[in-house]
Amino acid sequence: MAHSSHTSQSNQTSSSGTSPGQDAKAWHTLTPEKAVQALEASPDGLSTDEARQRQQQYGANRLDAVAPPQLWRRVAAQFHNLLIYVLMAAAATTALIGHGLDAAVIMAVVLLNVGIGVLQEGKAEKALQAIRHLLAPHAMVLRDGRTNEIDAADLVPGDVVQLASGDSVPADVRLLRVHNLRVDESALTGESMPVDKALAEVETDAALGDRLCMAYAGTLVTQGQARALVVATGAATEMGRIGHLLTTVEQTTTPLVRQMTQLARWITLAVMGAAAALFAYGTAVRGLPMAEMFMTAVGLAVAAIPEGLPAIMSITLAIGVQRMASRHAVVRRLPAVETLGSVTVICSDKTGTLTRNEMTVQQVVLAGQTIEVAGAGYAPEGALQRGDHHLQSAELFREAPALLALAEAAALCNDASLHRESPDGGWQLAGDPTEGALLTLAMKAGIDPQELARDRPRVNVIPFESEHRYMATLHRDADGCVALLKGAPERVLAMCESQLTADGAVEPMDADAWEQAIDAQARAGRRVLALARKPGMDETSFGPDDVARGLTLMGLVGIIDPPRDEAVRAVAQCRAAGIRVKMITGDHGVTASAIAGQLGMGEGLRAVTGPEIGAASDAALQQLVLEVDVFARASPEHKLRLVRALQAQGEVVAMTGDGVNDAPALKQADVGVAMGRKGTEAAKQAGAVVLADDNFASIAHAVEEGRTVYDNLRKTVTFLLPINGGESLSLLAAVLFGLALPILPAQILWVNMVSSVALAMVLAFEPTEPDVMRRPPRSPTEPMLSPFVIWRVGLVSILFLFGIFGSYRWALASGAEVETARTMAVNALVSMEVFYLFSVRFLKSPSFTWVGVQGTPRVLAAVAGVVVLQALFTYAPFMQILFNTRALSLQQLLVCAGIGVAVLVVLEVEKAVLRRTH
Repeated sequence: MAHSSHTSQSNQTSSSGTSPGQDAKAWHTLTPEKAVQALEASPDGLSTDEARQRQQQYGANRLDAVAPPQLWRRVAAQFHNLLIYVLMAAAATTALIGHGLDAAVIMAVVLLNVGIGVLQEGKAEKALQAIRHLLAPHAMVLRDGRTNEIDAADLVPGDVVQLASGDSVPADVRLLRVHNLRVDESALTGESMPVDKALAEVETDAALGDRLCMAYAGTLVTQGQARALVVATGAATEMGRIGHLLTTVEQTTTPLVRQMTQLARWITLAVMGAAAALFAYGTAVRGLPMAEMFMTAVGLAVAAIPEGLPAIMSITLAIGVQRMASRHAVVRRLPAVETLGSVTVICSDKTGTLTRNEMTVQQVVLAGQTIEVAGAGYAPEGALQRGDHHLQSAELFREAPALLALAEAAALCNDASLHRESPDGGWQLAGDPTEGALLTLAMKAGIDPQELARDRPRVNVIPFESEHRYMATLHRDADGCVALLKGAPERVLAMCESQLTADGAVEPMDADAWEQAIDAQARAGRRVLALARKPGMDETSFGPDDVARGLTLMGLVGIIDPPRDEAVRAVAQCRAAGIRVKMITGDHGVTASAIAGQLGMGEGLRAVTGPEIGAASDAALQQLVLEVDVFARASPEHKLRLVRALQAQGEVVAMTGDGVNDAPALKQADVGVAMGRKGTEAAKQAGAVVLADDNFASIAHAVEEGRTVYDNLRKTVTFLLPINGGESLSLLAAVLFGLALPILPAQILWVNMVSSVALAMVLAFEPTEPDVMRRPPRSPTEPMLSPFVIWRVGLVSILFLFGIFGSYRWALASGAEVETARTMAVNALVSMEVFYLFSVRFLKSPSFTWVGVQGTPRVLAAVAGVVVLQALFTYAPFMQILFNTRALSLQQLLVCAGIGVAVLVVLEVEKAVLRRTH
């Protein structure tokens, strides 16, 4: 039975991407005869000569390939990044100082970043290739009055093709003859169930999923046969038009990339300005040699540039990717990890993402009473309740005989089966989802379907056909033969003369009461089926005429695809985190609004339909998307417009989808989230994130991880910049006051590339903070260097300056030589880094707690590693030669440690003051 649910299925008349000579005619509005006439064709097909001429006119039935950018262009594009320029300048300057090894390390960081970028680049373009493969390779076509199998690329408008179960539709076609034809259009429209096709023409503005007289390229025939007229090929098909839409979508840049570019610009301007000012001051004011001042300016540049930042950024994102993978979200593009953290709106598909994609009977309507059915999905768990009274399955024959009779009919007039792979595993359905829901109802009523089928064997069947809209089965029982029938309620009601009372007696039909019950179920968003029976049947004769009248109506079942329990919690979590959830579905507006209510998105929400979206101007749509949370029957263009309208209002949009029809919007969104289980290849290629379990709750987890990644990146920047700031200020102070450099450029590089990176790396592993999903999304325009971060960086830079110069001057005053004083300054700097790490893990809350002092195992391991490296730096003879260091006494080491503790104490006092004043 056809069932409308799932992502967008509407579509207005095609208007773009058509090939020469193929106009966007509304073929679904023409009768079969008029469609044949319009193409100057014949119901028996074209001649070979005519087909050849048309091929020259229309071209091949395939999507044009777009040449991907050449590799050298992709590599060059990755180098066009300010932070990469800064790193390359740092590598050049370190090479000028004569430290080739350090220059090689920085260039390795550059090449690592470029390599990651090149691998990610161009993956989105594979969405087009994935769509191209959906066009069928072969087709059965009538040519010269005979049926031939040809390459689908050779089809032309006017050809007549034969379709059978299992075929992929080779082009867009107008159906000429059908027999029980069902087509799975989920890849194109999002309709979750196969659609029953018919011949009658439909209205001009009919949604794509409602054009029952058409079949579209790339969809799959699941049942029946048809003869059809080819009306569009290649780029003129609906599939081709979506491919064309994909090429119009520009890849958006992420908030993190924008912020890091801005940060790099600030750092570059500050470094270049400071180096130039230092050079000018030294040569013009102090009269120092130009060569010496140039090398000092280079030293300042090396000190001020956080060389490890891009590598740590990539590593932090990669760790986020690993964490998300453990929570069923596979990230295909690194920056998408952080973008998830700044998402303000999530546009989600309904079926299978917010809901279980498992049909469930929620209510049974009997004559004069309604039974509530608990539980969700195919698991036969859930109580049957009449008012406040729980019905016991073993007592149904006495308490509710009409319910028991209906449940038995639901199990017998059924071709599906439910089974379990293992005792603890979930229930698996083989067959139609609606029939699965009926089987589960029967099992909740205490019925064993297999045992019942043995007791009352089926002797005949009238299979479901779209013309008569019901299925009937004939069963042998103790009283002879009984016909059981289920189908569309308005059809079944017309065939019934009596109804079953709650206690199992038969009475005349009350058609008005049943009509009201059907309306009530529809308003609640449920799909309604009616079940009826006719006893005393003849086993030798069983056809549509035998069940056309005289049936007894047993009752109605209200079926819905219920929300996932975890999705209800995830929607609440997203709303608490300041994220709006918008539902975009191919289902009917009433069902969409009902599910939205059950998800906690709001009661009585208005659903805006595809035609309304299409009719709205861009300005009106931008206003509409802020006011409305439920959109029904939206086409690929509508989805794209909705995402763009939200982005125009400054929203950061995550979009979920699984069909080919979702690919353009997935690519346009700031984060495209494709479904991993039921998603098409085109959707997965267009998305930046793929959900392995197709579950909305996984998106909420991914947002949480994204926010954690951003928190950790901010901690990393707040940790690294003061180190560079302190080093730079100490060099500036030395030149301004005519002092020897307290730390040499090579020693600065050691600190920047070894101890700083080793400690900063730990921040990438910091756990999620408790309030991360209770704060609103940060503004996409908020810079990485917020006023608070700038204040903290400035304060810590000054503390580091005093620590470096204080230890250097103390050592000289104690009679130590310059090399020993510099070694002490480096160790004081590293000591301050270690204690600052414990402070920066909690930017505003106190670090003097057991958790803060204890750290994480990784923090303690990193500190231990840095202590070992500094011991090598200070005491190993080869390091003393390489970095011009000297061994330190215990007293000198304790002074270095004391300076580190002093920094931590000052910062804890600053945090306490800030907490009190805010």
